[in-house]
Amino acid sequence: MPTQKPSNVTLRLADALSNSSALSSLLVRVQESRARLDAVRSDLPQGLADLVRPGPLDETGWTLLVSSGAAAAKLRQCVPRLQQALADKGWGALGIRVKVQGAPR
Repeated sequence: MPTQKPSNVTLRLADALSNSSALSSLLVRVQESRARLDAVRSDLPQGLADLVRPGPLDETGWTLLVSSGAAAAKLRQCVPRLQQALADKGWGALGIRVKVQGAPR
């Protein structure tokens, strides 16, 4: 019985993203989440700004990720200021969620 050789077709990531509406939409949301955080990073307290990572963005809200409960508690206190800063910079009004998630490896 003959064995089949694996296909040598390699799809570049950029091509995959442009050819799939679902992946393309995901990429846009990831980029917007990062852009939102970049837009408000200076509005965060100095020690907290380095601990916050952009998280999921969807039609119901935007999630910010931190690695500890203490950082989450402080970040939650900053949410009204961040929402106002985003509005002042022309970003649409969305709720901001704060979630504790371990640091990236």
